[in-house]
Amino acid sequence: MSKESGVMKAWEATLRKTQAARKRANSLFGTTSVAHADDDEDSGDDEDNINGSDTGETYHAERVLPNGDYYTGQWSENFPHGQGKYLWTDGCMFVGEWFKGKTMGKGRFSWPSGATYEGEFKSGYMDGMGTYTGTNGDTYKGHWIMNLKHGQGVKNYANGDWYEGEWRRGLQEGQGRYQWKSGNHYVGEWRNGEICGKGTFVWTNGNRYDGFWDDGLPKGNGTFKWPDGSFYVGNWSKDPSDQNGTYYPPGSSPEANLEWDPQDVYNVDLRDCKICAGEKVSILPSQKKLALWRSTKSGDGVKPRRLLPEGRVSVGVERPLDKTQMWHGEGDESSDVASRNAMVRRDLEEDLLGLQIDDANSRGIPGLPMKVPTRRPKRQGETICKGHKNYELMLNLQLGIRHSVGRPAPAASLDLKHSAFDPKEKVWTRFPPEGSKYTPPHQSCEFKWKDYCPLVFRTLRKLFKVDAADYMISICGNDALRELSSPGKSGSFFYLTNDDRYMIKTIKKAEAKVLLRMLSAYYNHVRAFENTLVTKFYGLHCVKLTGPIQKKVRFIIMGNLLCTEYSIHKRFDLKGSSLGRATDKPETEIDETTILKDLDLNFIFRLQKSWFQEFCRQIDRDCEFLEQERIMDYSLLVGLHFRETSAAGDLISSEARTPTGDPESEGGPHFSRSDMDQLLLDPSRWASIRLGLNMPARVEKTVRRSDFEYQIIGEPTGEYYKVIMCFGIIDILQDYDISKKLEHAYKSIQYDPTSISAVDPRQYSRRFREFIFKIFSEETGETSRN
Repeated sequence: MSKESGVMKAWEATLRKTQAARKRANSLFGTTSVAHADDDEDSGDDEDNINGSDTGETYHAERVLPNGDYYTGQWSENFPHGQGKYLWTDGCMFVGEWFKGKTMGKGRFSWPSGATYEGEFKSGYMDGMGTYTGTNGDTYKGHWIMNLKHGQGVKNYANGDWYEGEWRRGLQEGQGRYQWKSGNHYVGEWRNGEICGKGTFVWTNGNRYDGFWDDGLPKGNGTFKWPDGSFYVGNWSKDPSDQNGTYYPPGSSPEANLEWDPQDVYNVDLRDCKICAGEKVSILPSQKKLALWRSTKSGDGVKPRRLLPEGRVSVGVERPLDKTQMWHGEGDESSDVASRNAMVRRDLEEDLLGLQIDDANSRGIPGLPMKVPTRRPKRQGETICKGHKNYELMLNLQLGIRHSVGRPAPAASLDLKHSAFDPKEKVWTRFPPEGSKYTPPHQSCEFKWKDYCPLVFRTLRKLFKVDAADYMISICGNDALRELSSPGKSGSFFYLTNDDRYMIKTIKKAEAKVLLRMLSAYYNHVRAFENTLVTKFYGLHCVKLTGPIQKKVRFIIMGNLLCTEYSIHKRFDLKGSSLGRATDKPETEIDETTILKDLDLNFIFRLQKSWFQEFCRQIDRDCEFLEQERIMDYSLLVGLHFRETSAAGDLISSEARTPTGDPESEGGPHFSRSDMDQLLLDPSRWASIRLGLNMPARVEKTVRRSDFEYQIIGEPTGEYYKVIMCFGIIDILQDYDISKKLEHAYKSIQYDPTSISAVDPRQYSRRFREFIFKIFSEETGETSRN
């Protein structure tokens, strides 16, 4: 008991000092912490430092550290290096392999609660194959990535349930089997820890359900079977009004199960079959800090420091009671100490998923050639006010959307009938200025409004989780739309909603026909692949002005791919072709709203391994879909937010950080290491990061050879920048029709056929993929250390 009391006192004292230091720090999410080290130095430790640290040799060390932590094991250059055991004062312990102060390799981490993890580590994280045993008896054995279950794994729950299958970001996702202690089991698809998709549920009494699920319950087409051979097939829903189907009795017993109600499956059969949530880890191994120091007698003049297990240096910001040392020394030694510390920080810093770790003392190095605007980014487009040439068209559009979305309709199942996709499935509504039985009075001229395939687009909005009220407020609220000038050659106009969530594009009749022709395939594709990168469509409409002009304006409502809380500094529209693929603006007129093209690209995009693999799979799926639908001329729209900039707007490369300067960087939120670890503890907070949206990454600068005019991809320079990326595939309504075939034939006479955009869909898909897979690559260990 006395030993436990001493441990708690040491922990509380450390906590109080750390909290006091953090309150004095200027940064809201500062990661700096005070190094608690006494000035009294043990001569034995000093001798070890002198004999071992300067030579770089590995030797055995046993140390009681200044804050009460204990380490024993191999040591090199003032870091745990090799086999060793580290015991924190709060009772956490790691036994295993170290590499220059980082838990790296195989090891065992135990919590004071009794929970343990035994397996592979990488840069302080549970990463690789490993087994976690919780305090409540839950056990997981399988793959991990950065503290999260990710890949194949088996989890046995303390209550007797078990799951075997695929995991993603800590939750069941993909194919898997869950068996309850009662013997009931489910085999099929999962999403975000819930039964979702197609699967089979088998009860111990022999009954079984085969079909579709949503949020853990039967939803859509499915069949319920009894052991005697009878079965019920139809559309399933927890809402009895949406439930419909047909019962088929067995030949020998035509009256069997006639009294059965399908709602019994929801209310009785599945009532006790809940998915165990499992326990949450109280603190992650990557959150545990090491209290280490270099002795002043070792000859290097470096005062006590604190190190994180993944190798990042965290330094003091105050000197309470003369017991701590600030980052800079005093007198003539300060510049040398700062220089050495900056070098250590640069060499050892590894950020989780590439996200910026907030540093109250970071500043850019001036003189870098690339810059971003230092002012607040301007809003794109011209606000459509009264007197604008398209003001009445905007009013018509808003009136029509409000009518379409607000019109009462029965709850739609995700399983739509083929007739819903018929191009003839459209609704005309007349909007006279004085109003009608179905429309309100308005100040615009009379017009007609057409909805194409309204049930399909209503269901798409439901599939994309778009709330009807929010959708109407964004498009039809008090805030006016903003008109953008056309960035392409199509002559289409673009409109942005005030909240930037939706983009409205005027389209030609031919494009509307292409969308209606491929609508069924598009619906099935986006339903099957949640992470699809193709544009999300929410509605297809037409405004027809009455009177002598009889003008028709068709437009599509889409999601804005670059809608994010981060300011976008660079935009690229990438196709993989070179002819005409450079911006025609002079350098002085290029700003953050300019859409750059293939020949303007001077980066290679590097994604973390699991994201890169998912990216490659999805690009293949999306391109195969577009190729089958004979679509060409699409492009990948990429938006970049540079996370590290100086006050003057200079980009800071990821290896060029100094520990002094302005505490804040303009342009977007920052994340501390503790924030990111909390993000890992609660996977539901990952909602803001998904494939193509708010993705942390790094970019490597490239330079083109001056003697090669159409070199699309430049030579890598080894200069890296941390970014947040948004991207997706746009312009997917261009069919390879007769006009495109003629364009291809004409341009092929004058130019290299491989350099032009208008090519056969199969050739376009192949060229597009080859290009994309060259400019995107996996973040390797070598690049992540730069």
